Amino acid sequence: STTGSAGASKKGKKLSKAERERLKKEEEERRHIEEVLEEARLKAEKEEAERLERERQAKEERERLEIKERECRNDELAELRQLIEGKLIAAKTTHSKNRAIVKRNRYMLCDGSPDPAIPQEINTFINLWRESKDVNIKTVLDKSKTVLILISELEFLLSNTPASELNESQATQYRSTILELQKVLLEKYNEATKYMLMRASAMANIETGYMETVIVDENITLCLWANLSRNSRFKGCNFSENKISFELPKPLTVCAIAVRIFHARYDHLSNLCHTFYPRKKRIPLVGESEINQSEKKEEEERPTEEGPMEGKEFPPVTEDETKLEDTEGVMLQTLLFFPKRRKEGKSLIHPSLPAGVAVVHSINRGNKKAVAELEEEEEEEEILENDVVDLRQYITLGGVYYFDLVKLPPQPKQIKGWTIVELLDSGLEFFPYPSETLKNNSSNVKIEEKENETLALPPVGVTIKLPENVMFFETPQIARWDNTGKQWKTDCISNLVYDEENKMMSFRMNTFYHFTLIQDTHLNMPYQSWELRPNNNNEAVLTVFAALIEIEIQIRHDHCQLNSLLGEENNRLSEIKGKWMTPQALITAMKNVGVNIFPAQDTYKYVSIIAKDQHAEQAAYEQMSLLSPAFGFSWSKWNLKAGYHHIVLKVSEHLKPGLIANRDWSLYMLSAERIQKLKITEFSEKFSDDLANGSEFHSSLYHMFKDVASSTAIDRIKSADPLFVDCVLQLLKAIRVLTFS
Repeated sequence: STTGSAGASKKGKKLSKAERERLKKEEEERRHIEEVLEEARLKAEKEEAERLERERQAKEERERLEIKERECRNDELAELRQLIEGKLIAAKTTHSKNRAIVKRNRYMLCDGSPDPAIPQEINTFINLWRESKDVNIKTVLDKSKTVLILISELEFLLSNTPASELNESQATQYRSTILELQKVLLEKYNEATKYMLMRASAMANIETGYMETVIVDENITLCLWANLSRNSRFKGCNFSENKISFELPKPLTVCAIAVRIFHARYDHLSNLCHTFYPRKKRIPLVGESEINQSEKKEEEERPTEEGPMEGKEFPPVTEDETKLEDTEGVMLQTLLFFPKRRKEGKSLIHPSLPAGVAVVHSINRGNKKAVAELEEEEEEEEILENDVVDLRQYITLGGVYYFDLVKLPPQPKQIKGWTIVELLDSGLEFFPYPSETLKNNSSNVKIEEKENETLALPPVGVTIKLPENVMFFETPQIARWDNTGKQWKTDCISNLVYDEENKMMSFRMNTFYHFTLIQDTHLNMPYQSWELRPNNNNEAVLTVFAALIEIEIQIRHDHCQLNSLLGEENNRLSEIKGKWMTPQALITAMKNVGVNIFPAQDTYKYVSIIAKDQHAEQAAYEQMSLLSPAFGFSWSKWNLKAGYHHIVLKVSEHLKPGLIANRDWSLYMLSAERIQKLKITEFSEKFSDDLANGSEFHSSLYHMFKDVASSTAIDRIKSADPLFVDCVLQLLKAIRVLTFS
């Protein structure tokens, strides 16, 4: 039985043919998988080795190219600097000669107007006009045109004269003259207003019994209404042709008053605001902490000067106080904000500067610690009241509306063929509203109805049409002038209604204020994209796709013009479009009409920007302007990903007028160290700084293209008009396309 059992077991272990084939097949599959895996492993190892070899070769090639670039850097930078400086110095020399010619022509001008840069002439002009008794409105309007031209001349000198040709004492003199001209201009308009009101009865409307008159010229609109009939049912006055109206509170309908709406198409108030100027941090000077206790006590006891600066006496600033040269002939001057006026010998406040600004004495270079502290000066955040307008964030547009309630002067009376009029020595007198007298009169009418009410007089209603030469990209805001604090504020204004279709604005104020329209300065920042392309020889077109509008600026030699605005309503900016101007004039004109694409030094506080190294950014603008006669430049989305030290933009050679095709653009990355062409395109999935095949590192864009660009392009660059290169550079620096796009 045992033998039979073993035989059966052996017989049971015998595999069938199918099983043997299955096992054989599985073995073959296992061996095949092992072979495949081994082959894949060997292939991966080979690919990894090849990748490492490629990386090693690429690294070696990159190092070789970097070494080559470093070897050529000094020569390339020297050649680049010679090219750029040659253009800019030639442009500077031409501008200097042109300024000298303008100055000489101004000196030789014999049109009867004074030279505002000569104190004797301008002071004589101001004093003679101030003493003049001719206050006829026509005479005042004619004279005001001359005054506005003189103010423009001084503002031009301040903004366009380089520091090497305009010292601080001259700049201070110009600012003081501007303030004095603005002051005497308003004085004369007030005198002319009083002169007209003294003859209101002769100009009265026979039907209404009121005097209504409107004076219009290119600079102002004067709407004047006099309450001659004193009808308590009077509601308000509508100067329909000028789209200006007001609603008079009932208590004023029986008063001897007049209402003046004087719309000046300029703003002579904002420059009096402390928020108009960039804020600076107060940096203590060396030795200032050593002021003795008696000086500190005296300083604390002295009242703070926060009011207007007119009429206050200030010690004269001598030449030694504004210019103190050390043994090496080097001086350092700076402006700082001081909360209080220091003792004489510490700092001096100029009457022409805004409140809080002081001129710090020049500091000897040997005092390195003081110099270091001044170099660390930075902007200081200021906490403003909620209703105070920050003029670093908002801009006034369309000028200023002087909305005044004035006392009606005594009117002439006819007695037995004689005209008798009472003459008052005072000037134009303003009528207080609200006043206690009016409140008492109002409370006595129906006292039983006011037992549980606050005796507040009704507000004043105003309706105006938005100026036609200004662009508003959102509903405008109204700001009123606070004469005590010398600032614009948004309080005391209610019931604001904006008719967008007819561009009419209605609102109420609790009294009569000067008011203006304000808009966010940075509505069109950051930009969506931009493009600079050559158009013809010494011509280019700069297009900025701003947040709400597309702007095209044409550049020709040393002038530029606003070509078109996509998004503009009803051709509102026809006054400045198509007119050739200098870059500075175009910048000013565009800001004045509400199209601001020109960042200020503190704009970064209000706009999200792409922070870039300033030296690299400025160097990029210089090289772009140098190459602009033959190369186009454009925005790249990779500029955001490139980091702080690198700038990425699209570049293409372009010698014919017209647009640049997408296929012609290539990407280039700029830094303070070198320039390189990128391997990626604008449509790549991710950013990489890999060098494009067949390209090399260079120290500048000019040398990047010097060997690969056409001879025509290089000739255009070398022969370009220096004034054209300088004009392009001014616009690029003003718009800052590389950081605000």
